[in-house]
Amino acid sequence: MAVVEWKKDGNTAILSMNNGENRHNPDFAKGILSALDAIKADTSITAVVLTSGDPKNFSLGIDVAWLGERMNAKDNQAIKDFIYSMNDVFRGLLLFPMPVIAAINGHAFGNGAILACACDFRFMKSDRGFFCFPEVDLGIPFLPGMIQWVKKAFPYYKFQEMKYTGRRVGAAELAEHHAIEKASADQDELMKDALAFAATFSKKRGIFGEMKKRMHKHIVDTMEKEDPPFIEAVFLLVTD
Repeated sequence: MAVVEWKKDGNTAILSMNNGENRHNPDFAKGILSALDAIKADTSITAVVLTSGDPKNFSLGIDVAWLGERMNAKDNQAIKDFIYSMNDVFRGLLLFPMPVIAAINGHAFGNGAILACACDFRFMKSDRGFFCFPEVDLGIPFLPGMIQWVKKAFPYYKFQEMKYTGRRVGAAELAEHHAIEKASADQDELMKDALAFAATFSKKRGIFGEMKKRMHKHIVDTMEKEDPPFIEAVFLLVTD
């Protein structure tokens, strides 16, 4: 089974991450970008639902085993290339010319939570799974661009609380603070809710894409101008 696969449900593309914990590594980034290109090429599609094939995990973020191997090998370039490729994924979701809806069907931690925030809308099942930014406990700061697009998904006060505490939060609490559209009861209701919401969109891609470009211009500018110096300094993490 491919790391990332997609299929059609009416005019909606269901984009599924299929690698268990769905850890982010170069293969993951390549798979997401390839799938987004293929979905965009099908002009009958009007919305995308991003979810996981694992009932326990949506995505647990960066593949720490892969990263550890590259750090031990002092392979600075591979690490930097990976971070840039994930920024390509996030930018691709932010600017995708149709709605992208995250159906969070399990734990979303770290980069996995950030991935959900790059989507336009979020649904999450309430019977299992937490949403968490554990970077404060891992000693890993957010890139400037990450801060910007999480702020467009979360109320600032809630993002600040979760970012500084690293606390795990469930679907009901996220719905209360309008970080997700709905806390769905279980897996079946989650997909039903996300697909029903996706089916309400039949916007023309041109105007939808242009609106996203204008709304998110400050985020993309931050990613392009402020992220690279931090990414290029990744060798400090490897050599310290």
